[in-house]
Amino acid sequence: MASLIPPSAILVIYAIIVEESIGRLLVAGFIPGIVSAVIYALLIIFMATKNPEMGPPVKGFTWSDRIESLPGTFPVIFVIVIIFFSMYTGTATPTEAGAVGSFVVFVMALLGGMKWNTLKDALLETARLTVMIFSLVWGVLIFVRFMGFAELPSVFAEWVVGLPLPPVVTMICILMFYIILGMFMDAIGMLLLTLPVVYPAVIGLGYDPIWFGIVVVKMCEVCLITPPIGLNCYVVAGVRPDIPLQEVFKGIGPFFVADVITLGVFLAWPEVITWLPDLMIKKF
Repeated sequence: MASLIPPSAILVIYAIIVEESIGRLLVAGFIPGIVSAVIYALLIIFMATKNPEMGPPVKGFTWSDRIESLPGTFPVIFVIVIIFFSMYTGTATPTEAGAVGSFVVFVMALLGGMKWNTLKDALLETARLTVMIFSLVWGVLIFVRFMGFAELPSVFAEWVVGLPLPPVVTMICILMFYIILGMFMDAIGMLLLTLPVVYPAVIGLGYDPIWFGIVVVKMCEVCLITPPIGLNCYVVAGVRPDIPLQEVFKGIGPFFVADVITLGVFLAWPEVITWLPDLMIKKF
């Protein structure tokens, strides 16, 4: 669910490609992230109730032990509140909110005893990741300009809008296309390749760009668990070498169904996504 809940790198990349508000997109991902978490939780409860061996009760911890463990989560919650509140109230741009959040985390790390070698490794990894992302963004911006000169996005959008199908059916077909494409590509590559062409068609169908941004990022999350290139499944298999990769892919079945239900909720009630960013505009 990390792609939905701010701060999300994939949402920022989407905003750059389609030239949409980063702040509104990050705020819009908050409630859909909660909805996804609730649907996952209900699925896990159902599975554990149906087969208690899948989720045996946790024993040996009293309520006092649980309450005593809560302060350890406060720093993370504090950073999330700072980032979200500053963007929602308009006191900081997304870039400034990210900078404030990074500074707070940095101070917490220093107080926690972070060593110079750890800081150096973190800075080098950040530099490598930043260079990679900006290289991709530069490439896709040039790609978009070339396609604009060729008028491919506008021609494709006119063709999609002219199809004798209800807009919701066309949207479902587009999402199914993303599922198939995500079986062979990573999330960022999929967005960079498809958005310059698909985005004008979606807007031509009358869908909100913020809503589509959240939905397409959710599709990227689905692609992280679908074979044959389900990166999250490979990570789980790497952490637990005693579980065969085939078993890991079998285990994603119920969660794939949960993701489909979540997307159905977003399609049926777009307000789940658009309510908070629209409220943000009306208030400020």
